Amino acid sequence: MTDRGVETDEKKMLLERIESGYSLPALSVVAIKLVELASDDSCSVNDLTSLIEKDPSLAANLLRMANSAFFRTTEPAATLPQAIMRVGFHQLRIMALSLSLRNTFPMGRAGAMDYEQFWRISLYRGLLAQSLSDHMQLTNGEEAFLTGLILEIGLLIFFDIFLKHKSEGEELDFYRLEELLTWEKEHYGIDHREIGEAALLHWKFPDRIVETQRFRRIKIGDGDIIPPLARVCEIARTLAEKMLHHKKDFHDLFTEARETFGISDEIVNDSIVASLEQVEEIAGSLRLELNKERDMLEIMEKANRTLGMISEKVSQVRMEQPLPSFDALDAKGSEKDAVAYTLQAVAHEIKNPLVAVAGFAKRLAKKIDPDSENGRYVQIILEEAMRLEAKLKEMNKAAHG
Repeated sequence: MTDRGVETDEKKMLLERIESGYSLPALSVVAIKLVELASDDSCSVNDLTSLIEKDPSLAANLLRMANSAFFRTTEPAATLPQAIMRVGFHQLRIMALSLSLRNTFPMGRAGAMDYEQFWRISLYRGLLAQSLSDHMQLTNGEEAFLTGLILEIGLLIFFDIFLKHKSEGEELDFYRLEELLTWEKEHYGIDHREIGEAALLHWKFPDRIVETQRFRRIKIGDGDIIPPLARVCEIARTLAEKMLHHKKDFHDLFTEARETFGISDEIVNDSIVASLEQVEEIAGSLRLELNKERDMLEIMEKANRTLGMISEKVSQVRMEQPLPSFDALDAKGSEKDAVAYTLQAVAHEIKNPLVAVAGFAKRLAKKIDPDSENGRYVQIILEEAMRLEAKLKEMNKAAHG
């Protein structure tokens, strides 16, 4: 048998073992039972309440989740039956499994795995998926959140199987999925998405959630061949990576959304702000340590750097030549045409990133305390964006005048 054949057989055996539960973390007995009960048409709220009461941690988290901003309600759920009715049977079983998964893995660092960073990006990915789902009306928002949250769960299992006991190795990079999957395949003959699919099948997640493991690199026009839930979660994954990666520029988010997925700046802005609004409360429900103010500040600093770049482009052209004066438009012939062309080219280049930053600042300003430190910072960003918007209008008028 060839080396390739041996590798394929080993991969097949590993997947079969994972599908049977081998090498998988043990989930809460209550969570597993909930999957069965919530799928039973004869199951009642009282049946579910009796079961959840046996797991105080699950009961507390269920009440917290039901009363969070996630469900957008003003009337608090005071009892488990009320919380169950609000969350719904279907969402309850997925939530219980997700909470159980979260409780199964540690926090902190272990070798190449930074668990805190893993859950941080997972949570934002879930919240972005929920908001995008609401805007795009492709799938249920709560289900999109939970699917986005556990989209890369296979990576934790991959680490547990192959890397946990290695004392050396570079930290796993959560921000470059394709490179990570390629590296996994080259070194171990299997990637974490394949492991994730096998694990979710074993844990009896719904088929539409399981199949999201198979899709990545989607683009405009894939709507007819990519299932809605998979499409929403893949967009959310891409945006979360660019939103949280400190090396990515703010406008990369919008360029990717617009050019790859056909998503407008307005939807991206709304989704970012919505995720920042909800993240702290949802993190508490999932018992995650997360600093919302720090995350918000990082995103605003990205936006501010983009404004700095725009301001520089307004004051000089790419070849570091001074930008022609607007008064030069009084010149005649080719000189006037050259000036107008330069102004138009610079205006075109700064338009999209400026619109993105301005839209973000305007939306965030409505949601944040103006007297807080971050509130004052966003006002500075907003004022600078408005100043540059006025300059952009002036440039457009001069170029076409």
